[in-house]
Amino acid sequence: MELRTRFLPKMLNCEVEAYLAQRDLIFVPVGSVEMHGGMPLACETVLSEAAALLMAQTCDGLVLSDLPYFYAGATAIGRGTTQVSVREGTAYLAAIADSLLRQGFRRQVYLSLHGPAHLTCSPMVRDFFDRTGAPALYIDLMLQLDRLGRNLLEDYPGLAEKLDLLILGAYRLLGRLEEIPLTDQFAQTSPSTVAPFSPLFAAAYQSGAVGYCFGAASDHMPTLPLPDAARREALAVQGEAALRELVRRIDPAALTAQLAELDRFEAQVRADYPWSAR
Repeated sequence: MELRTRFLPKMLNCEVEAYLAQRDLIFVPVGSVEMHGGMPLACETVLSEAAALLMAQTCDGLVLSDLPYFYAGATAIGRGTTQVSVREGTAYLAAIADSLLRQGFRRQVYLSLHGPAHLTCSPMVRDFFDRTGAPALYIDLMLQLDRLGRNLLEDYPGLAEKLDLLILGAYRLLGRLEEIPLTDQFAQTSPSTVAPFSPLFAAAYQSGAVGYCFGAASDHMPTLPLPDAARREALAVQGEAALRELVRRIDPAALTAQLAELDRFEAQVRADYPWSAR
């Protein structure tokens, strides 16, 4: 379809209804607002929204944006961090999912490049299916970066550096690069205060092993120095190219086609085994 915008909050109601007359696909980026060195507090929200837009453009979908306030995690020591519990975030996201289904979005894809987001999203999509019979999909972009993006941005071997470049690329893609300040104040690396507890953190995926908070703001990723606008632009160009390539490798068109097939398959399963549905 020819659309004025793919961001649902920016559309007119008549535009959404015209879209839903032909398609049923929406991408829902789940974000956070938390301290992140020299990057804006909502940088991981912006990164997820940019990835969602690329996916929507590939698959002719829409994007439900502006969902930044979810579980942040160990960054709660920062007074700029907005911390919402996992349980509260999951309940809120479930209400949104139910509304989207009523509106006509049968295929819903949730995604995030915030490490602890799986704690919120994974329980929601499982319960949503049990409640409605609609199989929503969660794409953990942090996991996909590790699985499919290890050779991206090879000049920047650290995860923090790769994330910085992807964030810069996301802001550039969305025309918001000037929101990232020019500073080298947060480039200094220092040993993490929670490093002695690494064996505990490794017991499960991401932030799902044990509750904890950082002991210093510097624990949450020192950020690349941005001394001037030319350097910011150069890094953002690299980051945008890497983000586009990561989304290409994820192949959202194939995943969303499979999601429709899974929906049809599960309808037959529920018909054969009605006691499996609530």
